[in-house]
Amino acid sequence: MGAEQSRHDPQQSGQSGAAERAACLSRVGDWLDRLLIADVFLVIGGGLWFIAAVVLRGQGLEAPLDLFQQLWDPLFTPAIGLLMAAALTSGALGWIRRRLDRNN
Repeated sequence: MGAEQSRHDPQQSGQSGAAERAACLSRVGDWLDRLLIADVFLVIGGGLWFIAAVVLRGQGLEAPLDLFQQLWDPLFTPAIGLLMAAALTSGALGWIRRRLDRNN
């Protein structure tokens, strides 16, 4: 009866549910952190490419800037937006994690 009672104890199942939620948030946060790292490098690389393309255009070579402009809408704009959204989401998940840790 003791093992059966502990299986149906709402307080114990609530604690394990909170631990599962915290673990899930941790996995999501880790995934977002990796995505942010890759996205930061993409945005930094795009910025360096833009600077180099502007310098090269001043020297008469327009192909790098033309290619950058073609990739601006399909690649760099979403990358910058994703970087902003992921940073906000990561901050919100960190805040939720701290609140869950404080409640446990």
